[in-house]
Amino acid sequence: MGVLSEHFTLSNGVSIPKLGFGTWQTPNEVASEVVQGALRSGYTHIDTARAYQNEEGVGQGVRASGLLREDLFITTKVKAEFKSYEQAKTSIETSLAQLDLGYIDLLLIHAPKPWPEMFKGIDTTYFEENLAVWTAMEEAYQRGDVRAIGVSNFSIADIENITVHAATAPMANQIRLHVGHTQADLVAYCQQHAILVEAYSPIATGKLLDDPQVAAVATRNGVSVAQLCIRYALQKGCLPLPKAVHPEYIVSNTQIDFELSADDMAELDAIG
Repeated sequence: MGVLSEHFTLSNGVSIPKLGFGTWQTPNEVASEVVQGALRSGYTHIDTARAYQNEEGVGQGVRASGLLREDLFITTKVKAEFKSYEQAKTSIETSLAQLDLGYIDLLLIHAPKPWPEMFKGIDTTYFEENLAVWTAMEEAYQRGDVRAIGVSNFSIADIENITVHAATAPMANQIRLHVGHTQADLVAYCQQHAILVEAYSPIATGKLLDDPQVAAVATRNGVSVAQLCIRYALQKGCLPLPKAVHPEYIVSNTQIDFELSADDMAELDAIG
């Protein structure tokens, strides 16, 4: 099984599979079938979010797989636009009901500010609001409805707002990370503080498939560009979350049991 059978350990001791299956842009009506295909391919870690509007389908796919719940790892997220305790509490309750899997393995704040402000780069902070959301998440964690809690798209300042003021530090930070966009300072900070970095869009939503430099390194290693990019994130000490819908790509993305040399990594690091 190779990488599919390997795990990272979160700061609270919870084991998390080293490779996850992303479901962003997967419609709810096909999510069950896609998730079942991923689980048949050996994935045991499925990533979704309230904002994806497919938690119901993801839950159906997990239940239909026939696999033991305790052998699987399911992540979901509180909507970025939800910035109050009550909104977060309701979001968590809704996710638990929609997934219908008994509990959530990892719950994240989807972003430190609402998406319109994230996309526009508006320089605002939601420190107090994120702490209110975090309180609801801590309560769910303490109840056992959630096994681990973390954040997504958080900067160092956003993370420190929580670590300084809350009783529980984030256990993961899910960020956009791929060749040409490594966020090295943020990754280093997280790794120094026992916060697992999860890498979404490890293939840059397909943009790297047409990059000649990346393709050259992939050819040299006898692998596909997608496989190369997923392996790159893994060798950065991060947890890649590739997404796919077609069965052949779902399977191909798991075939990353090769090692990139230090020279290969340096060449990929240099791509801007």
